[in-house]
Amino acid sequence: CFIHDAKQESIETILSLAQLKETASLKYLIVMGCLAQRYKDEIIASIPETDAVLGTTAYDELADVLEKLEAGRLKAQERVIMKDISVDPVLPGSRVRSDITHYSYLKIAEGCDKRCTYCIIPDLKGHYRSMDFDALIAEAEALAADGVTELMIVAQETTLYGVDLCGKKRLPELLSRLCAIDGLKLIRLLYCYPEEITDELIETIASEPKICHYIDMPIQHASDPVLKRMGRRTNGAQIRKTIKKLRKAIPDIAIRTSLITGFPGETEEDHACLMSFLEECRLDRVGVFTYSREENTPAYRMKDRVLKSVANRRRKELMGLQQKIVFEKNAALIGRKLDVIIDGRIPEEGIYVGRTYMDAPGIDSVVFVHSGRDIISGSLIHVLIEDFKDYDLIGTEV
Repeated sequence: CFIHDAKQESIETILSLAQLKETASLKYLIVMGCLAQRYKDEIIASIPETDAVLGTTAYDELADVLEKLEAGRLKAQERVIMKDISVDPVLPGSRVRSDITHYSYLKIAEGCDKRCTYCIIPDLKGHYRSMDFDALIAEAEALAADGVTELMIVAQETTLYGVDLCGKKRLPELLSRLCAIDGLKLIRLLYCYPEEITDELIETIASEPKICHYIDMPIQHASDPVLKRMGRRTNGAQIRKTIKKLRKAIPDIAIRTSLITGFPGETEEDHACLMSFLEECRLDRVGVFTYSREENTPAYRMKDRVLKSVANRRRKELMGLQQKIVFEKNAALIGRKLDVIIDGRIPEEGIYVGRTYMDAPGIDSVVFVHSGRDIISGSLIHVLIEDFKDYDLIGTEV
């Protein structure tokens, strides 16, 4: 599943950076985050170029580690720093962005209490912890003052925000307050669990002009037996009900989801159920991952494992069906005028690249825009959709 893909990507990145260190293009290599938390010993042993390894809640030690490295006094026992994963470090000063773009992410919670049988994240990130409400508002205001116009709301689970702090879900309240911040044009909601989406949240999305009519709602599957084995706290009927409620209140809402195929015990009947679900619900954006075993998870020990060749074939069928759905939706957009936020320009082709409200950066589709003027990244412009190529749209500014 996506955890395996993310792990592989992280390993490849570390190895490429290790090569840079060998050529003196990189001074220090410090590995931080989930991979570091889980494979600290393996990283130190197998990648000798690594200077230090910091766990998911040890990032406040980074400055001290760098200072010791510069002074040549980082001891061997100080190369690996792990802390209590249920306690978030308090950092002085304001957030420093690693890149300067018009969009940014606002993490509103850390950790997860769901305990899906395939997922290792609770063991790496700890229990669910909502960030302080006022601190989030202050962070968002600082981002807006720094030029951010589009804000992505993220967490392992955004829809439970506030429950651990005051016993109730405060995401609608947080969204409304974020909408009042000058400078922010778009607010996008990711990682919403279908069973936690309330009528109040739907009403907030529908009524606040700054909130994109877009929701990222990972469902993983639609077959009840598979959902039960996954430890998901929902079922196919409830997922369908949530989708219908969203579309009734917000007819143009774009729904993104992620699916896992090839989970232990998944039968051809379960696969057919998922195919039927996609055909029926016609979701706008779908990512499909083949299941990969994660050590120290309940699913790792499950029997009735699905052959990799079978899982790959099922993924291909799911993606083929979803491609057909997306192409039909794209064809229906030809001739329409859409608002597009510009992300950048392809100089050699003289065209701009942007996104509609239906697309989050980095994971969804783009719009290739022809224009006769210079456009600043982050600008929201009107585009006449004239064609599409695969998943992406093509149009001209009007």
